[in-house]
Amino acid sequence: MARGSLSQPDSPITIRHPERHSIVLDGSDAPNNRESRSESSSATLLEMDTVDEPRKLDYQDIEKQAEDGSRPKLNLGNTRARLTSWMTLNTIATVAIVFTNKAIFDDPTFRHSQVAFATFHLFITAITLYLLSRPYIALFVPNPMRLRPMLPLATTMCLNVIFQNLSLTYSSITFYQIARILFTPMVALINFLFYQKSIPRNAAYTLLPMCLGVFIISYYEPKSTAHPEAEQTTLLSVFLALTSVFIGSIYTVWIASYQRKYEMNGFQLLYNQAPIGGVMLMVLIPWTDKLPVVQEAPVNKWLMILLSGGLAALINLSQFFIIAGAGAVSSTVVGHVKTCAIVALGWIISRRPVTDRSAFGVILAITSVIIYTIIMMKQTKTNP
Repeated sequence: MARGSLSQPDSPITIRHPERHSIVLDGSDAPNNRESRSESSSATLLEMDTVDEPRKLDYQDIEKQAEDGSRPKLNLGNTRARLTSWMTLNTIATVAIVFTNKAIFDDPTFRHSQVAFATFHLFITAITLYLLSRPYIALFVPNPMRLRPMLPLATTMCLNVIFQNLSLTYSSITFYQIARILFTPMVALINFLFYQKSIPRNAAYTLLPMCLGVFIISYYEPKSTAHPEAEQTTLLSVFLALTSVFIGSIYTVWIASYQRKYEMNGFQLLYNQAPIGGVMLMVLIPWTDKLPVVQEAPVNKWLMILLSGGLAALINLSQFFIIAGAGAVSSTVVGHVKTCAIVALGWIISRRPVTDRSAFGVILAITSVIIYTIIMMKQTKTNP
């Protein structure tokens, strides 16, 4: 494979939409596809220890056992009506968790409790995955790993969650969501530079307007604010958003690398990461956070925190059924629907006047990422 350019017309698909690579801790999704090892994937961004653990069953193996009668049949939501219900629930929960978390962080009492909030979400995720892996549910089979090889990935996951929350805290919801589109070109760049992986030429052409749309929003959104109560996009907002994208992209690439190396799906991998990340962050809370006084904090904010945890659990659960019933491509399409919904509602709720230029930036960015997805889907059919 040549390294001279980012795109090659006949190159195989190696780039995925970021939402497919992480189970939602703040509104993102996760994959379940197990990728086979190959020589081209031997180069990684970090040196990972090898393990001699046997391959563990995932939900696909469980389904095969169900067919031959050795395990009770699992209903993975593969009927159209049930699958539509899970997609609807996932979309509503994802949109709701963004606005819920934004309302929590807008309160000065909780604005400086970022690490504690991330710790809460990680433990909610760990408990959810633990319950889903129990024999009486058995949506996936855990694949325990040693602590040492998981530490780099768990550390990156923690930074990813914290900076996403910081970006949401100090940005408008519209800019926060649009900036996340930059995951796609950033992941493509990292994969090309460190893994020598390329994408089709036509897909590469969509990356420039994708970045341009985000730039237009970051430049014109502050100038379109006529209401003083509407939150403005500042240099701090842009810095936190770009930092979040950079860390999240590295985390996305590492997830794929870990899945290839250890032959694990996204749920098995997060099952190992979440409790480790929760403990790591919990140790930092006394030095990083200014925790609110329970008696002084508004009761409705505590209820919102519980709601946020419940929504995170629902997103994890529904995403499993979406991928199992319709595949990761459908999960990506659902992700685009959620992006459009969050952007539109963000504008409406913020009472922010929408100028022609800022609207053009949003349309350009979203249209580019949709076209990118269509090209990659066609390439998948051509080179499965």
